[in-house]
Amino acid sequence: SQVLDTKDVQVFKVTVNGQDAKFAFGEKHSFKGTPLEITFPNELRRGQEAIVEISFESSPQSSALQWFTPEQTSGKKHPFLFSQCQVELI
Repeated sequence: SQVLDTKDVQVFKVTVNGQDAKFAFGEKHSFKGTPLEITFPNELRRGQEAIVEISFESSPQSSALQWFTPEQTSGKKHPFLFSQCQVELI
């Protein structure tokens, strides 16, 4: 499984390597946010890569998320989302 930091986001769906994955939010903390635990649908071998895709909606209160407009990116075609949160593997 994998735990991600979140703050004021709504998650609709999570996939790991193209397969639906179970996910659940932990207890909300006043300033740290809410942990999102993702349970992988299959066990991974040591060194195996996983592509995790999360369908979500952010809000103005999602302070850990920042956006670049298309004009601010190198390709100038699509917006870019980045986060300064850290991943914790368990």
